[in-house]
Amino acid sequence: MTTLASHREHTAPTDLLKALRTVRAAGTDALAATLDEYGLHELDGGRNNDVFVWTTAPTPICIKLYKKTDRQRVEREWQGLTHAAGLGSAPEPLWLDEDPEQPALGMTLLAGSPILDVLDPASAIKSLANTTRALQSVPLKEPLASLERVDSIGHYIARLADVWPGQLADAADDPQTPEMLKLLHRWENSGDAELLAQPATRVYSRGDANLLNWRNDGESTYVADFEFSGFSDIAVDAADHIEHISARVIPDDVWISAEADLGITPDNRARFDAAQRTIALRWLAVLWKHRTKRGEEFTAQYERVRALEG
Repeated sequence: MTTLASHREHTAPTDLLKALRTVRAAGTDALAATLDEYGLHELDGGRNNDVFVWTTAPTPICIKLYKKTDRQRVEREWQGLTHAAGLGSAPEPLWLDEDPEQPALGMTLLAGSPILDVLDPASAIKSLANTTRALQSVPLKEPLASLERVDSIGHYIARLADVWPGQLADAADDPQTPEMLKLLHRWENSGDAELLAQPATRVYSRGDANLLNWRNDGESTYVADFEFSGFSDIAVDAADHIEHISARVIPDDVWISAEADLGITPDNRARFDAAQRTIALRWLAVLWKHRTKRGEEFTAQYERVRALEG
């Protein structure tokens, strides 16, 4: 894994990281004491990892202590942040501690509040699109140039073609299964998978379209969470933004008006349409597995797929 520590003034706080790793599994009380001792504040939203603000550092910084290192998460995030460095829209990478079991990454803090809390939907999506295109405009370098984003369009297609049919077969008696099979077969016969298998110009992709990762301070838009970074293409990533389940809070007319801002042109329109249908169906397959607990989301996604498939 490549590091940039030698090119920066910042170095990893060895004692602090050792203490965090030691108390991580020791329980809430031990962790709280360590956080207090080192001037750390735990942040929400780390999901698979632990994220802290180090408030007593010379300049407060964000520390991410990884729990999950599969799929090259650490390398992807470090390289993704390095790719975005200087744009002003992402955390600046400061140091990388490559512990073999619990690696950690230090980065600058993002300003602002959740983007949808600050801006109206149209302004929010316009700023998101501008930041996305700015990230895509930076020339790809290795290893990202050869590292496909996590949850790539090929991965979505494989899950729909190879995995979901078996899951539906195992639930043959479920009242929803016939309609799911109908939608799946329509997609299989559409030619979308074959179209999306054709080569497209590679651009940088964060690999995660969740709107929760975006922040705004009233003037600028910022984005976090780069651990799924890799290459993709403009049409697929535009569709991924629009069809992520977090995107359903945005009215369709706002997304449609932002298509050009996301890079959709007559030349890539067919690929974009195919990616929309494929990604929406993939989310339906995900929500189908949780249809009893997330029934409202499942129903909304079912209607979304029906609309896109016509």
